[in-house]
Amino acid sequence: QVQLVESGGGEVPPGGSLRLSCTTSRFVLDNRAIVWVRQAPGKEREGLSCAYIMQGEVKYEDRKNSRFTVSRDGAKNTMYLQMNNLKREDTGIYYCTTLPDCGNWFARLSGALWGQGTQVTVSP
Repeated sequence: QVQLVESGGGEVPPGGSLRLSCTTSRFVLDNRAIVWVRQAPGKEREGLSCAYIMQGEVKYEDRKNSRFTVSRDGAKNTMYLQMNNLKREDTGIYYCTTLPDCGNWFARLSGALWGQGTQVTVSP
């Protein structure tokens, strides 16, 4: 099944942290790659990471920002995006989705399913 729910966004000052959640099914978490992207107001979609679970551990295929770290909670069927040292330019709507794997992942996102996302606002 390809169905995900994002949560955990909010408003924080520069330098603050947030942990976003991407809740899906056990099957999706164990058998597909998880992708995080964001879209700032008036800007293009930006890919953040593509990762997958191998023997219970997160494996990165690609990670674009060293301040953002992916982790997982198998009991909750959830992949997290821990965001530290947030900057104003990190403001935007954050989404997760899945792909069969991480090959050419950003170019393949046009065929992915998207939910409502979760808003991250870094201010003032």
